[in-house]
Amino acid sequence: MNLSHFRLIAAWATVAIFLIAGPGMVANPHPLVAVSLFVWLLGVVLWAAFGVVHEAEEVAERLGEPFGTLVLTLSIVIIEVALIAAVMLGTKGVPTLGRDTMFAVLMIVLNGVVGLGLLLGGLRFHQQSYNLQGASAYLSVIIPLTVIALVLPNFTTSTGTGTLSPVQAGFFSLFTVGLYGIFLWLQTGRHQGFFTATDDGAGGEIGLPLPHTHPEGGSTRTHVILLFANILPIIILSKSLAKLLDHGIAALGAPAALGGIIIAMIVFTPEGISALKAVAANQLTRAINLCLGAATSTLGLTVPAVLIIGLLTGQPVILGLSAANMVLLVVTLILNTLTFSGTRTTMLEGAVHLSLFFVFLVLIFSP
Repeated sequence: MNLSHFRLIAAWATVAIFLIAGPGMVANPHPLVAVSLFVWLLGVVLWAAFGVVHEAEEVAERLGEPFGTLVLTLSIVIIEVALIAAVMLGTKGVPTLGRDTMFAVLMIVLNGVVGLGLLLGGLRFHQQSYNLQGASAYLSVIIPLTVIALVLPNFTTSTGTGTLSPVQAGFFSLFTVGLYGIFLWLQTGRHQGFFTATDDGAGGEIGLPLPHTHPEGGSTRTHVILLFANILPIIILSKSLAKLLDHGIAALGAPAALGGIIIAMIVFTPEGISALKAVAANQLTRAINLCLGAATSTLGLTVPAVLIIGLLTGQPVILGLSAANMVLLVVTLILNTLTFSGTRTTMLEGAVHLSLFFVFLVLIFSP
């Protein structure tokens, strides 16, 4: 029995336990019991998420770029939407959860992981090259989708501040999905070369072998089935995890945004580690595909999903950011545009991105 099999057994055994006894265990538990259950569920969900990344990478070995990265980012978005939906559909609706999660993903990805990756890459390789056309394509989609989703709702007048009317929510969802669909069509079709490593003639992106370079046994179909076998336990356990998370935040009096940050960390930690491994192997294009691809898919798919859940359930969905967070978001978008405007990166860009990430962390607890 290998690690993948043991992980699946542990995940599905936890699913069975919580399907049978879960409602009783998570209903007003003792604080110590609640902490223990949360740690247990969080560990299983994270371990299953690493399984998702592993199987997605196996598929990537067979499909090549950019299809492999696309499979991974779409899998992560499925997990993200499931966790957000579980909290939104809980007994205590959290109208800001979708906004908080998406903003946290953007800050973690565009500042935290990008900053750490460029800093470590600069320390090891001094300068790293990447495919500029791919990064520019990602940012050309990320910028308008971010502004439409997280800034524009603060300035519409049909409803209260930070929210959208049903008509706006419906049309904005269609526009968002449509733009993301066009992007995917170009990414996997005529502009596929934008998202693969190129040699710029001055050292280029040669890259070192990643720790996992040879596919495991089994067909692509087998690994796709195993991919969904790892995703399903996360979706099933998300409701219990959401209840414990909501209970813990209320008991501790923690900021409501903390729930979105925890969800963002759950869904992006495995993918972030994959991105940092790619940077360490001097494969910056793959790392950028993972980071900017995660941000693009979060905006392109999570925003419509959150809005549709709100429309179907009648729950209010607050998307507009606070004034301070809007400033941080705009600076982040400008900084990413500057960072990925040339063909090489250095430690300086990484240090600046990390500085913004630390500002984000401070603002969570001291708005």
